[in-house]
Amino acid sequence: MSLQVAVIGAGSWGTALASVFAYNGHQVTLWMRDAKLAEKVNTLHVNEKYLPEARLSPQIVATTDMKEAVQGKPVVLLAVPSHAMRQVTRELVPYLEPDVLLIHATKGFEMETLKRMSEVIGEEVPASIASGLVVLSGPSHAEEVILRSPTTVVVASASDEKMLRAQDLLMNNYFRVYTNPDMVGAEIAGALKNIIALGAGMSDGLGFGDNAKAALLTRGLAEITRLGIKLGAMPLTFAGLAGIGDLVVTCTSKHSRNWRAGYLLGQGKPLDQVLEQMGMVVEGVRTTNAAYALAGRENVSMPITDVLYRILFEGTSPRQGVEELMGRGRTRENEYLGPYSI
Repeated sequence: MSLQVAVIGAGSWGTALASVFAYNGHQVTLWMRDAKLAEKVNTLHVNEKYLPEARLSPQIVATTDMKEAVQGKPVVLLAVPSHAMRQVTRELVPYLEPDVLLIHATKGFEMETLKRMSEVIGEEVPASIASGLVVLSGPSHAEEVILRSPTTVVVASASDEKMLRAQDLLMNNYFRVYTNPDMVGAEIAGALKNIIALGAGMSDGLGFGDNAKAALLTRGLAEITRLGIKLGAMPLTFAGLAGIGDLVVTCTSKHSRNWRAGYLLGQGKPLDQVLEQMGMVVEGVRTTNAAYALAGRENVSMPITDVLYRILFEGTSPRQGVEELMGRGRTRENEYLGPYSI
């Protein structure tokens, strides 16, 4: 059955997800702030800023009018940067249907409050909608999804009914969707992997090899899991698509903007120059700041995050940061935390 779907946010990921919905036979309204870009989507069927080489379905119609995008739509998907999530959610709340299926696909934290995106959204929408909020996460580069390359993701929610609805709406022969009730784990894993991707890029930029990257990913996953468990996540989530799956794809691919930013930093370029050159949001930078604060608040050991924080915000050089990590005192691989050894 064809549905009217609103996708809020026309970056590369929002555009790719709009294309998934369109491929599945749904009519999609894509909301964006740039009127000129919206006109190009509607007339040339291309998002020339974010995915210029992909031709979009005519079933995707762009608008800059939030009311037009959201009102009357039974499905709304949010794909905006983490720093814009609260404001954008406030803008769309007056137009949400009472029984809307609300999905978010944003990986990050609100810096001012250190809250996950579902917590931010939950504070702005009615409780009846917040209780069925669905998180979409997993290893999924927009550049590959738009080309219909085989991709697997996970949807997580406290509501089985909403989670299964989201799975049915999104799944097709190239976009496979699994379910997981662990919203906390899906969000923590999806956000924190961007920190490790920055480190992986730095490692490559410094000219280090596969040994270094393997160590970084493995010990990075341990850090992510430690903090996630402390915040209430299920340990097995970090061994799944939202955890190790997303970590691997983000740390090893040319499509990863976090890896690319880290690579430039590893080559000695300053952070402000790197961010200007990227031209897109690099969530890992903000997430490093948030994770550093969360680790301190929760008293969780995150040595890789600590070093990356000092590189990004305190002037430590990438090479010096590596020396600090390698020179740490002796420790066991399986650090005990409650009933779980990680």
